[in-house]
Amino acid sequence: MDIDITAYYEKYAPMVIRRCRRMLGNEEDALDAAQDVFVALLGAAEKLRGLYPSSFLYTVATNVCLNRIRQKKRRAETAQDAGELPLITIDRGYDRVEANMIMDTILLPESESTRTICFMYHADGMTLKEIGKAMGISVAGVWKRLRAFKSRAKIAYEGEKR
Repeated sequence: MDIDITAYYEKYAPMVIRRCRRMLGNEEDALDAAQDVFVALLGAAEKLRGLYPSSFLYTVATNVCLNRIRQKKRRAETAQDAGELPLITIDRGYDRVEANMIMDTILLPESESTRTICFMYHADGMTLKEIGKAMGISVAGVWKRLRAFKSRAKIAYEGEKR
């Protein structure tokens, strides 16, 4: 399937850049990540769904940003292990480490689409209707996924606290 990357970029770049900016907290990093999203689009044209390409692009943007965050953290930890000064400062406070462990315990077992829905709802503050439209599912489907996630997260969190 051939795609008109220019048309997709013109229509969806603002959404992708907003997502990247929100996750990375830096305009330059967000623009670089958004570029990676559209490069990925070239190689994954068959995954686009005609009516809801925004869902695919939002998911790719989320994954690109999460990968960049992980890579940045690994580079900093490697630099510290090698006795070098880190490129970024890592907060080694107990509360932050504990929060990261809890988030890993809660989010890692979830599907990519459930993680995306959770980020849209909790981090981006999107409504159920907005999420449903972006993901190509009903509002009831979004609500059901969030409710099920909340139940699983509560169990995982309680287990992590012990």
